[in-house]
Amino acid sequence: MTGADSGGDGLPAEGDERTFAALPPAPGRAFARTWWGQAWLKALEGTALDATQLKKGRRQARAGAVGAVSVRPGRITAVVRDPDGTAWRGDVLLQRLGTEEWDRFLDMAVERAGHVAALLDRDMPPHLVEDAAGAGVELLPGIGDLEPECGCGAWDLCPHTAALCYQVARLLDEDPFVLLLMRGRGERRLLDELQVRSARAARTSRSTAGDVPGTGAGGAEPEGVPADEVFAARDILPPLPPPPPLPGEPGAPPSFDTEATPPAGIDPAALGLLAADAAARAVRLLADALSAGHTRQPLETGLTSRQDAVRLAASSGGPLIAARLAEATGRRRADLELAVDAWRYGGPAALAVLEEEWQPGPEALARAEAELAGAWEDGERPRLRAGAGARWTVVGTDTQLRHDRDGRWWPYRKVRGRWGPAGPSAPDPGSALASLSVED
Repeated sequence: MTGADSGGDGLPAEGDERTFAALPPAPGRAFARTWWGQAWLKALEGTALDATQLKKGRRQARAGAVGAVSVRPGRITAVVRDPDGTAWRGDVLLQRLGTEEWDRFLDMAVERAGHVAALLDRDMPPHLVEDAAGAGVELLPGIGDLEPECGCGAWDLCPHTAALCYQVARLLDEDPFVLLLMRGRGERRLLDELQVRSARAARTSRSTAGDVPGTGAGGAEPEGVPADEVFAARDILPPLPPPPPLPGEPGAPPSFDTEATPPAGIDPAALGLLAADAAARAVRLLADALSAGHTRQPLETGLTSRQDAVRLAASSGGPLIAARLAEATGRRRADLELAVDAWRYGGPAALAVLEEEWQPGPEALARAEAELAGAWEDGERPRLRAGAGARWTVVGTDTQLRHDRDGRWWPYRKVRGRWGPAGPSAPDPGSALASLSVED
């Protein structure tokens, strides 16, 4: 059965893989609403030799006994639990398409741009499958094409592999690219190959007409694809879908609970945390991009690994995460806690005030001294003691003002013998100190 994990050209399985979180129980609903999902179930039910095993599998799938489903070229995998709690790993294999078959499918899709548009809309119209079959490419499995393997030792479809197939029918309903991934091509790679072929077809068409602008000396093609050729191919390139609406909250991160041993050096819990953090940042960046006046805002500068560790600690929380981030950046836990406080008050700028020793030059120091002199009325100015690094401590108190490179003032307070940030920045020293409610 292992032959189903390799393509017809003998190549090893692709690196593409998607993992879908376990679906909730589905009492009283059909497992497939779409015609291609029903075709999948027809192949399943026509393959099984024992209808009793299918009924048990349906019951287990409806009860939510199927865990996270891993989909990769030639194979689907999940852990399925029996009613008594016993867990079994089930696999179902499906023959991958070979290189020549994919070439025929891609050529057919380029000639009929509507097929690609349908897939992007998560639809698989019958004529797409019919045209693929006409090109010698069978997308949907037929009777006998699904090969089960299960840790329970069954040689035919068992309740565990049947439950897995019923669950995959629900996934196929939502996204036909799941089927194409099983056949050997992930969505991103498939769309990239279609784009390349579309541009190539446009060049060939123009070359036949005797008009190929942009060629170099001796007829050599320049690097890349000229913009006018891409525009000329607009009718055969996959159409772009409308931009999605801004989500109300970040999506759930992928599930890594596949009960498979992770590769060396990979921590699934840490990977899940980073995925959730990336989703939250993506939503924020999208919201910023859609906001009014975004084009007039300066570009954000990239963060160093030390800065990003503080950002992650500030957004994620949890003592175990903080301990690992502190160790990774060479900080003590107490130092990281102060850094997190600074980050929450003002991001990278506030963190720099805490951790960097900035010594202003004569002109910058003179401007700061002038601001200090003019911030209070006569007789109201607190007694300040200047220190290194543009810092002024209020004599007789545990409060301090710090001046940064951009001319902002930051309030600080000493707690348990350590100076720490005590609020956001202010444009002048008087406002910064007043935020601490300090009396001279």
